[in-house]
Amino acid sequence: MRPFADLSRPHRPLRLLAGAAVALAIALAIGALFAAIVQVAATQAGSRPLDDLGYLLWITTLQATLSTLFSLVIGTALAWALNRLSFPGRNLLVALFSSAIVTPGIIVAFGLVAVWGRAGWFGALGLPIYGLPGVVAAHIILDATFAARILLERLDTLPAARLKTGRSLGLSPATRFAVIDWPALASALPGLAAIIFLLAFTSFPIVLLLGGGPAVETLEVAIYSTVRLDFDLGRAVSLALVQMAVCGGIIVLSALFSPVAPTATGTRLQHWPDPPGLRVVQWGVVGLATIGFALPLLASLTGGVSGLSDLLIQSGFWMALITSLAIATASALLTLGLALVLGMARAATGQQALRVALFVPGYAYLAVPAVTLSLGAFLLVRNAGWNLESAGPAVVIIANALLSLPFAMATLGPPLDAIALGRGRLIRSLSLTGLRQFTAIEWPLLARDAGVVLALAFCFSLGDLGVIALFGTEHFVTLPLLMLRALGAYRTNDAAAIAAIMLALTIAAFFLVPRLTARLAHAGA
Repeated sequence: MRPFADLSRPHRPLRLLAGAAVALAIALAIGALFAAIVQVAATQAGSRPLDDLGYLLWITTLQATLSTLFSLVIGTALAWALNRLSFPGRNLLVALFSSAIVTPGIIVAFGLVAVWGRAGWFGALGLPIYGLPGVVAAHIILDATFAARILLERLDTLPAARLKTGRSLGLSPATRFAVIDWPALASALPGLAAIIFLLAFTSFPIVLLLGGGPAVETLEVAIYSTVRLDFDLGRAVSLALVQMAVCGGIIVLSALFSPVAPTATGTRLQHWPDPPGLRVVQWGVVGLATIGFALPLLASLTGGVSGLSDLLIQSGFWMALITSLAIATASALLTLGLALVLGMARAATGQQALRVALFVPGYAYLAVPAVTLSLGAFLLVRNAGWNLESAGPAVVIIANALLSLPFAMATLGPPLDAIALGRGRLIRSLSLTGLRQFTAIEWPLLARDAGVVLALAFCFSLGDLGVIALFGTEHFVTLPLLMLRALGAYRTNDAAAIAAIMLALTIAAFFLVPRLTARLAHAGA
């Protein structure tokens, strides 16, 4: 007899079996990559000593720490300001900030140069855009808006009764923030800090473009340079093992904190206006944040217009575009399939140990960043004697799917659990099969979230540079790699046009795909 806690869940042994098979396959794949890395570490010493390891760790940790601190402070201020204000277009602005998580880092880095670089819009100001300031600024643009979106949900969904009581007591703005707002925000900050730190610690394209050379060379960039430029596999593997150890330690520490919940599809604004003077500050915060986030993207869009005509006649561009779209689409579909299988399996059981076993493999990326993952795949393909160019597309698709899987599981896991618990007795009483349960109940409720997963995975794969960097060849090129090569050859017009196209595709996918899947599910209901 099954445990009493499981009686409310439909009995789905096939889902559990499928989820266990997928989790095992992912674990074996990650294990094989790790084994390939360890094998090289044991048999091949690097030709260059690791004398600079201390500095690499220091500069990587420093830029990640600064990025995290500034992102949390600015994100908290922005969430506070947006929560207090009500204006036409507010939801659109919040949606724009939500897209930060899928905006390719290479586009933000390029946009920063186009705005603040020596030849940029405001280049006369002479701001230091390369080196540590530029890297931290780019991370703030991406991560502060992401933090603001998460924290804004905490504020927008505060209980109405609590706000009504506070207003009736005549709380001052400072007291209101300390007594009502801060407890809601504080519980999310540790987990959010861990996510942002990991994103900044494993950042690749931003540091590659804005680092300014060895002075700000992080572990991720050092691994890439060691393999691609020096082909010193022993040194690269040693650096990768250090990076994995640090990331693993951060994940263990972050497990002690409350997880960051996925963002809701809508917001609820409680009307409790602040004094006029404070509202001026709030408008200033929203205005500055909007300008800081939108200017690099606007520069990427407008700067690419002049170079489009020359780019569109190049056969190499069309090959890269088709390759990018094909890989991003395949990766997105694979991500959705893996997340659904794992999520439905977890929702089918109440046994905590089994739920953890199904959960952990999907979050492998957090411990194995993109360049390290691609290094393991590179070594595995090389040791097996396979042709790198032939294996490249399959490796990139699978690697990109694994990189997107944590976000996909965080999006689909909670609603699948809620359906199993909230409607499990109804499903059991109607004797619905697993397939009928999915088509009649789960899919209509999950369609929009599934669209979000598809859009996230598509955009992540479209903008990926960490995996393709080691597998790209003359005939296997994606848009980010083509853009990087254009920048290296000082073809800035081509790079700007590619950035504009990538940004347009990212925005279109993020805003259209969730709506399309929701409409299709509704039409088929």
